[in-house]
Amino acid sequence: MTDNNLGAFSSGPRYAQLAKTLFNEIKSGKYAVGELLPTEFELCAQFGVSRFTVREAFKQLVQQGLIVRQPGVGSRVISRESSTQYTQTMSGITDLRQYASETTLDVLTSNLVEINDDVARMLGVSLGETWLHIEGIRSLEKQTFPICLTEVYVAPRFRSLLGVTGPLTRPIYQMLEEQFDCRIKTVHQEIQAVNLTAAMSKKLQVPARTCGLWIARRYMDERDDLVEMAISIHPSGRFSYRESFRRDWQIKTGK
Repeated sequence: MTDNNLGAFSSGPRYAQLAKTLFNEIKSGKYAVGELLPTEFELCAQFGVSRFTVREAFKQLVQQGLIVRQPGVGSRVISRESSTQYTQTMSGITDLRQYASETTLDVLTSNLVEINDDVARMLGVSLGETWLHIEGIRSLEKQTFPICLTEVYVAPRFRSLLGVTGPLTRPIYQMLEEQFDCRIKTVHQEIQAVNLTAAMSKKLQVPARTCGLWIARRYMDERDDLVEMAISIHPSGRFSYRESFRRDWQIKTGK
């Protein structure tokens, strides 16, 4: 890795300077792959900065694929080389909120649509229902190419959702919870490999028939009713997905 990779971090703000310092220390081997970085409080004391500065610095390191952040564990080094792709680490619903805050959804269209046969089957709803349909392109600050195309279907009872115009840095499910006093209890996720259509390829600025990753998330409320379905299509090489699984069974030992 050459020093040119330092340009991956924006210059100027204090958090960017801290990110560059941590990047250099990871690169030099001070923090090895698999090792935890100091905690937010420890870095605040070491550098004389606020927690906001440390968190923003960590955010840049996450975006460059150098570390992953795990609630209750810490920030772990996963690479000594920065990556041009976005890496999403999942261990709970709160990570979806972090993903939305680290990226921007530029809304292209937002309108009411009558559900046709194909979409009705996908959503598992009745033909002819009218849902709020949102389309957009998700991108990362200072990155030239978009991360993915995003398509969102919002259930009819929430179709008057406000604020779904312009760049969004908040998850739509959070907006639904706030405006309609509902609570997302479960998120079902499905992942498939796909070939991008010509229209998708053009919007994502990749060659036609490029391989991609199709990710659909169904947001269910406390009654297990579908509130929102979000579909993201990522071109190859711009996104990776990482998930941690915790063993929840006990090993019985004989006496």
